[in-house]
Amino acid sequence: MTQANNPLHGIKLETLLTDLVDHYGWEELGARIDIRCFNHDPSIKSSLKFLRKTPWAREKVEYLYLKMNKLPLPKPKADSEGGTSTRMTSPTSGNKSAAKDANSGSTNVHIWGKR
Repeated sequence: MTQANNPLHGIKLETLLTDLVDHYGWEELGARIDIRCFNHDPSIKSSLKFLRKTPWAREKVEYLYLKMNKLPLPKPKADSEGGTSTRMTSPTSGNKSAAKDANSGSTNVHIWGKR
């Protein structure tokens, strides 16, 4: 059983989204997850189409659903370096290695690796 520990197993994306809209409403849902399909002319159909094509948005919606229903939250995903996944910082925010990479002409080395 590969899905034994998955709290979302058996829940359709449409059901999940409908429950969120019923609980929060489109306006609050758009404020919590800033996605265009929630903020501009929202509908279940357009949101489902977007969420099926966009993994990062779907993860945010699934996480909010788990929080709303007080279900177990997923563990943070590990990145390729073995640490936990974090949001990238800009070179001006104190990330010296990114600033060094930007100045040395090796653009996006932290993303693509050394060539």
